[in-house]
Amino acid sequence: MTATVPATALSALESELAALLGERNVSTELRVRERVSVDGSRMSPIISELLPLGVADLVAFPTTADQIGLAVAAAVRLGVPVTPRGKGTGNYGQGIPMSGGLVLDLSRARAVVEVVDGLLTAEAGTPMVTCERAAQETGQQLWMYPSTVQSSLGGFLAGGSGGTGSIVHGTNDAGFVAALDVVFADGSGELVHVEGEEAQAFVHNYGTAGIIARATVRLEPLQEWCGFYASFPDFHGAQSVLRDLGALQPTPRLISADTPEISAALPEDPAFPAGRASVRGILEVSTTARATQLVEAAGGRLEDVREGPQVPLSLSVLSYNHPIEWLQKSAPGVYFHLEVGGEALIDRVDEVHAVFEGGLLHNEIGHSGPIGMLAGVYRSPEQVAAGILELNALGVGVHDPHQWNVDFQLERTVETARRTDPQGLLNPGKLNPGYGGPTKGAVR
Repeated sequence: MTATVPATALSALESELAALLGERNVSTELRVRERVSVDGSRMSPIISELLPLGVADLVAFPTTADQIGLAVAAAVRLGVPVTPRGKGTGNYGQGIPMSGGLVLDLSRARAVVEVVDGLLTAEAGTPMVTCERAAQETGQQLWMYPSTVQSSLGGFLAGGSGGTGSIVHGTNDAGFVAALDVVFADGSGELVHVEGEEAQAFVHNYGTAGIIARATVRLEPLQEWCGFYASFPDFHGAQSVLRDLGALQPTPRLISADTPEISAALPEDPAFPAGRASVRGILEVSTTARATQLVEAAGGRLEDVREGPQVPLSLSVLSYNHPIEWLQKSAPGVYFHLEVGGEALIDRVDEVHAVFEGGLLHNEIGHSGPIGMLAGVYRSPEQVAAGILELNALGVGVHDPHQWNVDFQLERTVETARRTDPQGLLNPGKLNPGYGGPTKGAVR
């Protein structure tokens, strides 16, 4: 799938980037190129069958937002495709350089620029955990952060969706972003400042319409959080309290539940007793007594309440797709997963599980109701596509992670990219209207 980039253009770009960024921040070593040409898509057996989808010809590591602009400008002038990369934690193939060319690894542009009342500004490569700690030093906290807390700010905004804190605030396209400094593929190297609704055009589109170099996101007053761990004899019991736990006031940052099978695959912890379904939450400390009452009234038991600044982070990394990743590690080559949502995840869970052989659900409470990750034994792309249709018939919304095409506001992104990327050099291969993906046209 990799297009051939002229060697003369690559050589000229390597020389120009070495002068701009320093020789230590530019590499053509195969080991480095291969490392930055894969992402979390190995969680998908469908995409894994197709790897490698592309390998970088050249890698650059800008260390400031301004250098990001200069590097993109140099590549555009020479007609070299540019694939932006954060921490490579996305699992949709979105960070794979399908046309070769330049991978722009932004992980070294990691300065927190400013923290003021209600807002934090940082460069694109800044880890989310660094942003959260900077906010806490001023008595504030991020509206949300992803389950992979080491994800970069730019990568989360360009590729992610929601995370810890999104019970209150929704996804990262729902007001979390206040402003962006974006680089277009026009050869100028300028950082274009966009705010409000205009900034939303560059959120969740994998850098196909512009590369985020710096971002300003929203903060709120810091709350006192703790980790809440409970267990139930079975998943039905665990599911029965999720809505009530999610409705606690102040609202939790995270509420999640796993089947006994998934719980058994998680890292060993006395709070995950063998043979029982796990319920976990990041709760405001004042709500733990009420949460305990809800759990015990439903036939569960409290396993632990843990406090300290690291506890919310340790729970975040056991949310969203991470429990399924642990399940996959426990049985290599067996499971695939789908992102799912809707009340049927609780109300019709047995039917949801039955769609796929070995069906197992990790469930959470989201801004608009239950969301989760459904695992099943993998057979073929056609099996996955058929199962998506069955889930839709049950009232389950599905996002198919086994494809790499932009699938959020696609028409808006295509229209924006006509203006901002006239040569089609920004993350090529990810902006294809009508593309059905390896699951052959499965619907959401």
